[in-house]
Amino acid sequence: MDLATIIGILLGSIVVGAAIFIGGDFMTFVNVPSLAIVFGGTIAATVLRFQLQTVASSFIMGAKNAFTSRKTNPRELIDEIARLADIIRKNGPLGLEGVPVEDEFLAKGVQYVADGYEGSFIEESLERERDLMLERLEEGKRFFKAMGDSAPAFGMIGTLVGLVQMLSTMDDPSTIGPSMAVALLTTLYGALIANMICLPIAEKLDAKFKVMSVNTTLSIDGIMQIRENKSPDIIKEMLVAYLPEKQRLELAEAA
Repeated sequence: MDLATIIGILLGSIVVGAAIFIGGDFMTFVNVPSLAIVFGGTIAATVLRFQLQTVASSFIMGAKNAFTSRKTNPRELIDEIARLADIIRKNGPLGLEGVPVEDEFLAKGVQYVADGYEGSFIEESLERERDLMLERLEEGKRFFKAMGDSAPAFGMIGTLVGLVQMLSTMDDPSTIGPSMAVALLTTLYGALIANMICLPIAEKLDAKFKVMSVNTTLSIDGIMQIRENKSPDIIKEMLVAYLPEKQRLELAEAA
């Protein structure tokens, strides 16, 4: 569970909700035509950008990765790979059978090595799986980015609709209030959807895309070194290039 995503959305909702309650009646900020314009228009424009069969999967993949968190980091992966290398040097490939590996991607590579597959097959299979995982994550990011781009635009469209309605019925003062509500609330809804939900989630997915890319590539390199029966120290020295400078220094001091 990614608490940062949940806390951010809840905190933003609380701040906006508190401002509304302090300033007046909450129902004043609920307008069905405005909701229909912003939500309906945003969904329509987003669906238009994707193939129909990928809409649901892109949304689910994006939401799943935005609200879940993997604890694995590159330094932990390097330590885990070094541990596995030590096992295979002492017991051979069969020594990896049944060894618990927390990271699913790394565990699949370890199983390939334990089963005795050729290095070229292992590398091609893991690279293909990595590319497909990153592609699905990229689709999820694009989906939320598309929603974040569309919501303010339809907020502006709703504002124009409300202004046209208001100006066309200036002779009837009773219609000015509802028309102005549509004009202002659509802008509010569009801004909230984009800046409090969709765009932050898209940015978070982009960050997770980079982390996943590094972790999976590191795992592939580590698995290939294990397959070649390299020593744990040599593997660590080769894989330390994936770490940020600060973690490299900490690892060197620990060594």
